[in-house]
Amino acid sequence: MACSQTLAGLANDCAASMGGIVEVLIANAADVSALTVTDNKISAITMVSTKYFHKYGFARNTGSLSSNYTIDETTGARFVASDLVLQFNRMETTKRVEISALAQGELVVIVKDANGLYWYLGKDAPVKATAGDGLTGTARADRNGYSITLQDNSLEMPFEVTASIIDALLPPAA
Repeated sequence: MACSQTLAGLANDCAASMGGIVEVLIANAADVSALTVTDNKISAITMVSTKYFHKYGFARNTGSLSSNYTIDETTGARFVASDLVLQFNRMETTKRVEISALAQGELVVIVKDANGLYWYLGKDAPVKATAGDGLTGTARADRNGYSITLQDNSLEMPFEVTASIIDALLPPAA
């Protein structure tokens, strides 16, 4: 039996586009109690009481998000692996402790790209670390710091998050 999809086509897009990511928000997967999807965008995220997403600052022009389909017709496997790679300059205890927590966690992540759009990772299963490192470099001009790769394996490409809900997901200003 053939699989049938409803296709709509795509118009030629002449809008400006810029690569890169500018902001990352991370929470424990258990701290998100519900997602609402409206018109194929995440329009609401309900957090467990007193829980929030937290901002992660990273070295400018070093973070990236890539999503790749894995399709195997013989096994029927079809999923998207999204890899978020972040670099944090300067090795120090605070960063080492936080990288260790991320490496052990089951997470959800919101990534803001350079076009101002937010993307949700962890809709179908928690995001988990798959790689990371800490290095001092060799020469004085080499990078000293940590990097971590967080991976989302999902049924679809990351969903866009409505920008108007972001502020409510962050801790109140002190």
